[in-house]
Amino acid sequence: MISVIDYGVCNLGSMLNMLRKVGAEAELVSTAAALERAGKLVLPGVGAFDNGIGALRERGLADALRKRVLQDKVPLLGVCLGMQMLGRRSEEGGMEGLDLIDAEARRFRFAPDSRNKVPHMGWNLLAPRRDGPLLCELATRSRFYFCHSYHLVCADPGDVLATADYGGEFVAVLQHDNVYGVQFHPEKSHRFGMALLHNFAEL
Repeated sequence: MISVIDYGVCNLGSMLNMLRKVGAEAELVSTAAALERAGKLVLPGVGAFDNGIGALRERGLADALRKRVLQDKVPLLGVCLGMQMLGRRSEEGGMEGLDLIDAEARRFRFAPDSRNKVPHMGWNLLAPRRDGPLLCELATRSRFYFCHSYHLVCADPGDVLATADYGGEFVAVLQHDNVYGVQFHPEKSHRFGMALLHNFAEL
C-alpha cells in the first residue's frame, strides 16, 4: 500500500489517480497511526515551506514520518515542496525541515535582465547523473512539469540522481538510502510521470 500523506495543504486527487493508474494500491492518510500501516509513503506539497512543515507538526505527522523512514526504512517520495521539506531548512522560512537528507532549499536568483523568471514554471528535460531505481527505463528525453521558486541543494553530490537546467543546473531527482525526492509534479507529467511513479511503486 502506498500512503499519500494528507496534511491539509493541497489537493491530492490527481496523485491518487495517477498512482492507481499505474496499478498501485494507494490511499490518503492523515494520522500518525495510519502511517504505521504504510508500505511506502508519498509526501506531496505546494505552497510555502513553513506552512507545510507547520501543518505536518500540528497534526503529529512529522515525528511519525521520521520514525517510519529512519527506523523502519519505509521508502518515501517527496514531491515538489515535499522534496524541499526532506532537507534541513529553506531560505523561504524559519522552521526546521524534516532533516531526512543533508540539504537546504534556496531561491532561484537571476540578474535583473535575465530571461528566467521566478517561479520556474513549465516543462523541462531531466539530465541523469547516476543510476537509480526511480529512473529505470525512463525515455531518454523524459520531460516533467515544474512549478517552483526554490530548489534543493544537496551537501553530498552522490545524493543527486538527476538535474534539470533553468539558468543553471538544479537538483530535480534525489535519493539517499530509502529517501527519494522529485522537484517536479509527476502526477501532472503524463506518460513520463506515470513511468516514474510506476518505478516507485515497484521498489
